[in-house]
Amino acid sequence: MRTFPDTVHRDPADAVLPAPAGEPTACRPAAALLPWAWAAGLFALYATVAVRRHALLRTTGYDLGIFEQAVRAYAELRAPVVPLRGENFNLLGDHFHPLLAVLAPFYRLWPSPLCLLVAQSALLALAVVPLARWAARALGPRSAHAVAAGYGLSWGVASAAAFDFHEVALAVPLLAWSLAALGARRWGPAVAWAAPLLLVKEDLGLTLAAVGAYIAVKGPRRLGLLTVAAGLGGSLAEIELLLPAFNPGGGYAHGDNLGEGYGSLLGTLAHAPLDALRPEVKATTLVLVFAPSALLALRSPLALIALPTLTWRMFSANGFHWGTAFHYSAVLMPVVLAGLIDALTPWRRAGGPAAARHVRASLATVLGVTLVLLPSFPLAQLAQRATWRTTPHIQAARALLARIPDGATVAASNRLAPQLTARCTVVIFPTFPVAGRLYEYDRKRLPPPTAEWIVHDRRAPEAWPYRTGHWPYPPQQQEAELAAARRSYGYTLVAERDGITLLRHG
Repeated sequence: MRTFPDTVHRDPADAVLPAPAGEPTACRPAAALLPWAWAAGLFALYATVAVRRHALLRTTGYDLGIFEQAVRAYAELRAPVVPLRGENFNLLGDHFHPLLAVLAPFYRLWPSPLCLLVAQSALLALAVVPLARWAARALGPRSAHAVAAGYGLSWGVASAAAFDFHEVALAVPLLAWSLAALGARRWGPAVAWAAPLLLVKEDLGLTLAAVGAYIAVKGPRRLGLLTVAAGLGGSLAEIELLLPAFNPGGGYAHGDNLGEGYGSLLGTLAHAPLDALRPEVKATTLVLVFAPSALLALRSPLALIALPTLTWRMFSANGFHWGTAFHYSAVLMPVVLAGLIDALTPWRRAGGPAAARHVRASLATVLGVTLVLLPSFPLAQLAQRATWRTTPHIQAARALLARIPDGATVAASNRLAPQLTARCTVVIFPTFPVAGRLYEYDRKRLPPPTAEWIVHDRRAPEAWPYRTGHWPYPPQQQEAELAAARRSYGYTLVAERDGITLLRHG
């Protein structure tokens, strides 16, 4: 019986293979347009979900409003001071993402939260191009469709596309192009594509280091080790020096997520294997991360590039990092699909009926898993009737928000904040955070509101991806603060409609 080599021991050069005779090659016009056609279709899909969510008041001040305030500041040639994050709070002291400034020219032309949502949709869709090209070269044009669908409809990308805007959208296409270059043994371009990750978020320097480690083993050792040093050194400098320098509190805003450990390095290391899998949601997420490849990506050494992101998430003290919601898995999806291509390439190279059946069966399984998971994640919202219906509550909200003049200062409920950030200075009502601190303060004694306007929605917002309920305080506390604004702080009622209250100071 013929045996086929495991990709763990195969050189990445095997990823660059000519198509068998009789099949269209990647250089022919139709094949060349295939990745861009997928990108265009996925862009339309993601943008539709994102824009409809915003129209239905499902986007949030935390995080769409925060990022819009930062990009708006860049567009006006100001430092990214974000009122939603705290008074005089420079967002570069929260996470280190100066590459956000590349969106400023687009926002200048289209000053709207929709600009950010559409830009994110384009960035996520763009990542399919290098993956589909690589798949077409290595596995054939038909296989490229399966890989493109596996990436584009994956739950990790869907969760990011359907939750506000986040800086990691910039990292997804950069990483996809870097992975494709690794598969083609183009070491220099692989590093060049991955290097800007240092400017996207402070933890992505570790991903750059993982790219360097792969190069050190598979390619030129010197280049690989220099890349490892740049990635580790860059992340360390950002966390220890740059973020504290910009943060009003002088520290790393998310240092508490690292947890307290077990009192000693030895104790922490001893518990690490279990902590990576407890509670059970962590184990579920680890399986689901590689599910879009039918777990075949685990046979490729490229899968190790996902290790830094998975490690900090599984050991974080923040439960939001453990699950499948939000944007945290978006950067993992290009790694998983790249691992799939790399794992199947030796089988395609080997030829023969058995190898061809293995490739076909593997890709069919990938498509099957994708379709099974699709209804459980946000792209399925397009098939829900509620997505296309504008309720009286939404109409009431729009009518009251229109009464707030441009340039005003507004304290707004979390779901109303991003409806105003393009034209007003917005903070969260009731006061949040306090003195730049997210949760470390007496939540029973909040500072009085100082904005010119208050707009409050007492209805529980749409749940996904949060639990049903009010944020950042229980509804009773929000109602008490709203009453105190009228009783003690000089606010008068302007209008009230369908659970939405509009107050004005004086």
